[in-house]
This record gives sequence, C-alpha cells and structure tokens, in this order.
Amino acid sequence: MLGKNRVIFPGEKVLLAVSGGPASSSMLSQVQEGLSRDAPKKLRFVPGIIYIDEGGASGQSMEERKRAVAQLESVFRATNYHYHIVHLEQEAYNDLNGVTSPITPEHTQALQRLFASVRTPTAKEDLLHTLRQHLILHTARTQGYTKVMMGDSCSRLAIKLLSNISLGRGASLATDTGFSDPRHVDVVIVRPMRDYSSKEIAYYNRMFDIPSVFIPGLDSKAQDKASIQRLTESFVTKLQTDFPSTVSTIYRTSEKLHTACLPQNTNTQPSAKCLLCVCAMDTKLEEFSAYQATLISEQLSQRRGPGPEFTPGTAAAPGSPPASSAGQGHSSGGGQSQGCETGEGGCSSSAKEPETVDLKSLLCYSCRLTIKDMTALDALPQYILSEAERRRSQMREEISEFLLDEAEDEAIPRVNGS
Repeated sequence: MLGKNRVIFPGEKVLLAVSGGPASSSMLSQVQEGLSRDAPKKLRFVPGIIYIDEGGASGQSMEERKRAVAQLESVFRATNYHYHIVHLEQEAYNDLNGVTSPITPEHTQALQRLFASVRTPTAKEDLLHTLRQHLILHTARTQGYTKVMMGDSCSRLAIKLLSNISLGRGASLATDTGFSDPRHVDVVIVRPMRDYSSKEIAYYNRMFDIPSVFIPGLDSKAQDKASIQRLTESFVTKLQTDFPSTVSTIYRTSEKLHTACLPQNTNTQPSAKCLLCVCAMDTKLEEFSAYQATLISEQLSQRRGPGPEFTPGTAAAPGSPPASSAGQGHSSGGGQSQGCETGEGGCSSSAKEPETVDLKSLLCYSCRLTIKDMTALDALPQYILSEAERRRSQMREEISEFLLDEAEDEAIPRVNGS
C-alpha cells in the first residue's frame, strides 16, 4: 500500500497512532517488520508512536487508566521507537499554542463537564473523534512529524463511510475514508491498513502473536441504537455475516470518491475551513441547494404558528440567513440576533445567543449539528474558542472600511422616522 501510493519518503518522520486495538497493533507490528534488516522491501522512514488516553471522557477511574497505559508502554518500549502518551485533558484544557501544565483532577472534571454538556451519544462520539484528531495533529507538529499513520481497517472505513453520510459529512467522505488525507496541509494522514478486513487482521494477530490491549470507550456496552455510529456498525457487521461481500462492496465505493476541485487559495485561508474538523466549508452554497432546503424546512417546523408579523414568502426566503439555531447564524452590527432561537425551553434571548450564532457560522453542516446538541459552549477547549474569536476579529477587520461610525450614521437623513 505504501509503495503503491508513494506519499512517504526516506528519512521522513512518521507518527503511528496506536489505540491498543487489533488493527493499530497489527499496523505497528508490520511497520516493525518493514523496518527490519531482513525485509525484502525495506521501509525507510523514522517511526514514532502516540497513544491518546481517553479514559477521562469515558468515565474510567485513574487506576484503570494507569493500568492500560502501563500495558501499552511495555509494548512500546519493546519496539525501541520514541513514543508519546498523551491524555485527552491535555488537549482539552491546556493551551495547545503554549506550554501545557500537568494533568490535575480539575482538568478531568472539566473534561467530564464538556461531555456531560453534550446531550446525545452521537454528538459525543463525533466530538471525541474531533478532539482526538486535534491532539494527534498537535503532537505531530510540535515533534516534527509530517505524516500520521492511522490503523483504520477496511471494515472500520465501511462503517465510517455510511455513518458519516448519516451525520451530514458527505462533502468530506473522500478525505475521511481515502488512503491520504491532506486537509491539514503540513501534516498528512495516511491509512495503510485500509485494504485489510477486521477478520484478516484478527487472523494475522493470532498467527504472529501480536499483543493488543482492550480499553473501554464511550460506546463500550452501548445498545445498538445508542448512536448513529453504533447503529451503523451493528447494521454492517450483521449484514456482513449473511452477505460476506458487504464490506468489500462499500469499500470499493469509497475508493471511487474524489473531492471536488477547490480554489487555489483554500489551503491558505483557515476561514474557508471548518473550525472543528478542518474540512472545506459545505455551507456556502448556491441559493437552490439541498442545504438551503434543509434550513428552510427546519425553520418552518420550529414555528409554533403564524405570528402577527408573519407573511408567506418572507419567513424563510431561499438564500436568506437563517434565524434559528440550526442554520447559519446572522447578527447585526450590534450583535443582536435576528429572530428568536427556539429550543426545548421556547424562545430565548440570553446573552450567549450572539456567541452561539457566531460560532456556528465558522462550522460545517455536520459540526453545527454537534454544537447544537451542546448545552454549554463555554465548556469547549479554550484554543477552539480563541481561534473562533480570532476569526471573528479578522472578519471584522476585513469589513471595517465598509462600516459607518456613529458620526456618519447620525449624519444620514432619516426617512419616515426610520
């Protein structure tokens, strides 16, 4: 797979993301084999290992987390590769742009507060995946790695493809499931295990005595209908039992996916990418699109009845900025929200509403759904909130020359008292 794609070059530093599961453990073993002197096609890159401790998000005790880390460290030390054990709290509650402080119980409580603020298991799993990716990329950048190897198998990618479609990530399927994911520009994610099914990996590990460590996650012991991801996994695995070509058929479909050509300056403009998943923004579309139709439908469904100022054709004109929390946010120069945000508690005019709207305007469609399921946006990691504020400040600077100051605004003659 590496020889066919030719994206990793001799002497390049490559970070192996190992979770302890069968697929990533098999990937680590095959890298060891490829770097050995007796390998017929010797690999020539410099490997490193990273493990993300997610026990704080899944409710594991500190003793359980230490026990799992100790098991993995014994495996990592046997490889003689440089490895990094990183806790999810480090990413979520320390500034990734500066020096991180040691993990404390307060950090763990803050992380648990973040996931407690997410109402659905689907959004929790999506948020966990996003934070994990951020931390892996941050470690790769700070340690000088230019490539990251993920242990996604063919079976896992088939499940990911269908679940991502359900989550509204259709625009980024090619990068989410392909061999190479170059969306981050300076660090490229590769998936060398994507040709192997989970069954093949299990046989390989058994034949060559490859150790793996089971670590409970958010979806451990969850019901089949607990989340979209869990339901999709149950559907695909059960279908695969009766129809053995299911996974391979879905996988072959993923190989045919390609990302539409983007403007040349997209990679140099962070504002053109989602704040969380860093995929190309799929919300800035033409007037007559499925996305706009979805927003109009949701706006109409949230209305409790025609109000005194309601007239047909003006409530949700195609292309107009949505006023509800589900769509693209729109606020006036003074920061007042246009319209009323309707939620479980009815209309709300809290001070947090302008911030919510501004944050959603920086997200893709799927990440907006995740944020919509959160009850406390201030629980998000500080670096995400800081980046959102930086982008908003940049947007204000770009349009500052077109805004009127107070003196000029008062000099404009009023018509009919307006």
